[in-house]
Amino acid sequence: MSAPHVPISTRTLLPKLLERATQYAIVTLTGPRQSGKTTLCRMAFPQNPWISLESPDVRREALEDPRRLLARYPDGAVLDEVQRAPDLLSYLQDDVDRLPEARGRWILTGSHNLLLLKAVSQSLAGRTALLNLLPLSMAELPQDWLQTASWMEVAVTGGYPAPLNRGIPLDVWLGDYVATYLDRDVRDLLRVGDLNTFERFVRLCAGRSGQLLNLSALGADAGIAHQTAKAWLSVLEASYVAFTLQPWTPNLTTREVRAPKLYFWDTGLLCWLLGLRNAADLELHPLRGAVFENMVTVELQKAALHHGQRPDWWFYRDAKGLEIDLLQVQGLRHTAVEVKSGATVQREWADSLLKFQARMVAREMAVELQIVHGGEGETSARGVTARSWRPAPAPG
Repeated sequence: MSAPHVPISTRTLLPKLLERATQYAIVTLTGPRQSGKTTLCRMAFPQNPWISLESPDVRREALEDPRRLLARYPDGAVLDEVQRAPDLLSYLQDDVDRLPEARGRWILTGSHNLLLLKAVSQSLAGRTALLNLLPLSMAELPQDWLQTASWMEVAVTGGYPAPLNRGIPLDVWLGDYVATYLDRDVRDLLRVGDLNTFERFVRLCAGRSGQLLNLSALGADAGIAHQTAKAWLSVLEASYVAFTLQPWTPNLTTREVRAPKLYFWDTGLLCWLLGLRNAADLELHPLRGAVFENMVTVELQKAALHHGQRPDWWFYRDAKGLEIDLLQVQGLRHTAVEVKSGATVQREWADSLLKFQARMVAREMAVELQIVHGGEGETSARGVTARSWRPAPAPG
């Protein structure tokens, strides 16, 4: 099955991006390289001048004479990859403070979350909206393709728009992406002397997707110190390659697990790092269940972020082994989700959910239970709704 072509007009974040530009003088859009930030901003703001700080001469001027650079754009502009010149944000602060009624004056994009957000928090606090654009969600993929593809095809394909729209073989594009990322972003964010060791570290992280993060063991397997593993993981998070899901601790007991779980923002990249090139490779792979859990987890994260909201998903695990794959916490109401890659719903899949529900109900906390499985349709297991991973087709 060939990968789908994805028109940029399907990006869920587009209305929210336009809305924020009517509310704030500055809108900051962050996300991984090649997630579609530049294309989305060109579509949303076609009349705005464009300043690419990837260009060496433009970046030099931004660093050496920022006032002169900004003065050439009296009505504002789009500043692409603004983390290349973080000091520029201090001058943007002065600019928008002179024009308190301005809206949508500067649109900033960036690929390094850590560097950019540090600069934003120092210079633009209260002056900018923050939005995240991640690789394509399932809602943004062509639905005719999605409704016939298996979850394994969707997982291996991932959501980076470029290979889908340019006809580049996925394994070729992802290989080039990793090589470019290692050579460029890693050197920008952290001095890594041995890129081969770093690449091995990244692949080891892929092998731990969906697992509790043990930095000491991860570092030992990669042949690096614990503190180095911690710093290198921060690079993966800062450049939107991986993220950690935090455990929920209700302060009901001191026996809950405190370590986070590790996931990748794109399952196509995750599969490539695991050596999986097609759905057949994934079907019999020992990490099949972990890839499925990663896919479901990141879809829920995207559902919030692409609507301009902060995700409110956690996981739960206690020292006795009771585990909830995903837990949404909204006040006193909780949604507990069990994720299973199997296509045939089993009664025992509901065991952990029902135990957790009993524990929460005893403390007067409401819990909704769900199972997301790798099969088709909706059924139930011991009274718990079990629904397919596949999004319901849009009405009409």
